[in-house]
Amino acid sequence: MPPLRDYLDFATETAYLAGRLTLGHYQTGFAVAAKDDDTPVTAADRQAEELIRQRIVARYPHHTIVGEEYGELKGDSHRWLIDPIDGTKAFARGVPLYAVLIGLEIAGRIEVGAAYFPALDEMLCAASGQGCYWNGRAAKVSPIDTLAAATLSFTDIASFARHGRAAAFARLQAACYDRRGWSDAYGYLLVATGRLELMLDPVMNPWDCGPFPVIMREAGGYFGDWAGNETVYAQEGLATTKALLPEVLRLIGERD
Repeated sequence: MPPLRDYLDFATETAYLAGRLTLGHYQTGFAVAAKDDDTPVTAADRQAEELIRQRIVARYPHHTIVGEEYGELKGDSHRWLIDPIDGTKAFARGVPLYAVLIGLEIAGRIEVGAAYFPALDEMLCAASGQGCYWNGRAAKVSPIDTLAAATLSFTDIASFARHGRAAAFARLQAACYDRRGWSDAYGYLLVATGRLELMLDPVMNPWDCGPFPVIMREAGGYFGDWAGNETVYAQEGLATTKALLPEVLRLIGERD
């Protein structure tokens, strides 16, 4: 098996190339279609995923690939999770907070991750035991250790009620110093780089968060479900610092 550094270099290069492809469409008045689940998709989503898949197949032909637009290509226990544009709604409106997400799971654990924000030219990446890096600099979570001084963010405020999380979200809002809608992958970037203390989503697909467990782990934080388990398969997402995690989980777990 190649060393994790080789996988990390491949993931960051691939995310960068796919991201530059999306910029050829960004803010050009392109068409937006609706998928069966009523989420938007564009030619840029499909072309970027095709680029990522082609590169993986050429380099690692036996690996599994799971992507938002084209589903699963089954292979071995090396599993690539890809989202060619996380934040298509932002992308479609010309808002620069979208990202290309690539995560590599090996034998059930996310070991490599890259999140590239093309319109901002920000690259966030990590591999197990090798640290987390933001545009080449070491990335660390915030030192703030009380929710009373913390800022939380989210993607869609109405989604908490739709998914039965309104009361838990209200408790977290009340406990924090500030609340901001810095949405989609960008909120998780902000947690990993110490500019935000808490990001959460009550609904999330594995490709929406593929790189974040290893990114947060290596930055000194946590990404996983709302019960404290590091995973991308719980259909929900939560990122915070290790210092704040116990209090966050306590508030989430209180009876409504």
